Amino acid sequence: MTFQQLEGLFYVIEKSFVNVAQTGRNWTMKQENNLTEGNVFRVLLEFSIPFVIANVIQALYGAVDLLVIGKYCTPESVAAVSTGTQVTQIITSMITGLTLGGTIMVGKYTGMNAKEEVRKTIGTTLSIFGAAAVVLTVLMLFFTPAVLRLLKTPEESFELAKLYVIICSCGILFICGYNAISAILRGYGDSKRPMMFIALACVLNIVGDVVLTGILGMGVAGVAIATIGSQAVSMICAIWYLNRNQFIFTFRFANLKIDRDKALELAKVGIPISLQECMVRLSFLYLTSVTNRLGVYAAAAVGVASKYDVFAMLPATSIANALAAITAQNYGAGKQERAKRSLTAGLAFAVAASAVFWLWAQVSPQTMIGIFSDNQDIIAAGIPFFTSCSYDYLAVSFVFCLNGYLNGRSKTIFTMISCCFGALALRMPLIWLVYSRWPDNLFRIGTIAPLVSGFMACYTLIYVIYGFWKERNAGRVSKTG
Repeated sequence: MTFQQLEGLFYVIEKSFVNVAQTGRNWTMKQENNLTEGNVFRVLLEFSIPFVIANVIQALYGAVDLLVIGKYCTPESVAAVSTGTQVTQIITSMITGLTLGGTIMVGKYTGMNAKEEVRKTIGTTLSIFGAAAVVLTVLMLFFTPAVLRLLKTPEESFELAKLYVIICSCGILFICGYNAISAILRGYGDSKRPMMFIALACVLNIVGDVVLTGILGMGVAGVAIATIGSQAVSMICAIWYLNRNQFIFTFRFANLKIDRDKALELAKVGIPISLQECMVRLSFLYLTSVTNRLGVYAAAAVGVASKYDVFAMLPATSIANALAAITAQNYGAGKQERAKRSLTAGLAFAVAASAVFWLWAQVSPQTMIGIFSDNQDIIAAGIPFFTSCSYDYLAVSFVFCLNGYLNGRSKTIFTMISCCFGALALRMPLIWLVYSRWPDNLFRIGTIAPLVSGFMACYTLIYVIYGFWKERNAGRVSKTG
């Protein structure tokens, strides 16, 4: 199907977007994409808020599937979707890391005002992600059963979990597509429209879940179809909208070309970030596997804590991603000092937002746990863990923001090594060590995350300051020379 045909097919959708379309009719990204001008705090805040909202929507996206299944289906179906979601999230983490590489590259060339380089980067990014989607789809269709057995999926839920993952795997192209387009827009300085497209997908997913699973009784298959269907519509609407509103790149098959130099740069920047995402997820999975051995109440308590981790770290994650785009643009424009001021502002915002959850965990951890469970044994097990692990909300804010700044400067090798070191050499061995010596002490287990994050924040800050010092000295040499 050509994009001209898609225009006709989605003409009706135009009516619902008419107000937005009119404001962006002449959208050549005049001032909106410029992250190199204006008040640093205001620009960062305005650019970050849509990031935060989009990430909240993204977090809710996955929760809705489980809520609908829990309401309308059997416990076996719930277990199947829970396990299947873990598998699909691994794919999403890989894609998210790679797309951030596209954000950084587009941001850099936008800051340099190199429009042709921006177009080459977008064409290369989309082409590579299209090819990656095909490969990942084939791999998942063949290896899903093996992956599910590796995760110790209960036999009574195995076939349902396989059905869920296989259906979702058929939509990997759409996952890659709408994540890649969102990343490109953010690098170009626009965080609002990705939020709109993600919100559209979330609304369609909720409607699809209720209709297919609740009304038509399709169970696990209905939830999976709603997921990939909503992502497909969101991706197509994004393409249609951008083509209608004079985006710098026209989304046509003829423009999907791989530039060798851009492909190598994308791999250099994106692969390390993708590994970072995978290492973080791996360390959390390992913690879950260890605490599962402590009994159902401890496992449930840590499970509740993991839900709060997502939301408590959302501001820091969002600001870090925003910093990557802002830093890339400003360094591309030769405005290093502005990038440094953005980092300072980002650290202040991220720590302040994370402190709200930290304070809640210190003052009233029982109310946090009580939102998810009123079981007194779970609450009792969770209080000491929440009290100690919540310090990670503050420590990890520093790590994420510093890494976001370094990623924006394409220093992704350092951040990759740092994340691998933190997960494999520190966090996971320490979890096992503490569990071996104090198997029933969730307070001690909970202290590991903030201690590791605090140590990582210290040496990353030293690395960043050393970079500042080198830049300052290089500037002095160039002036005297």
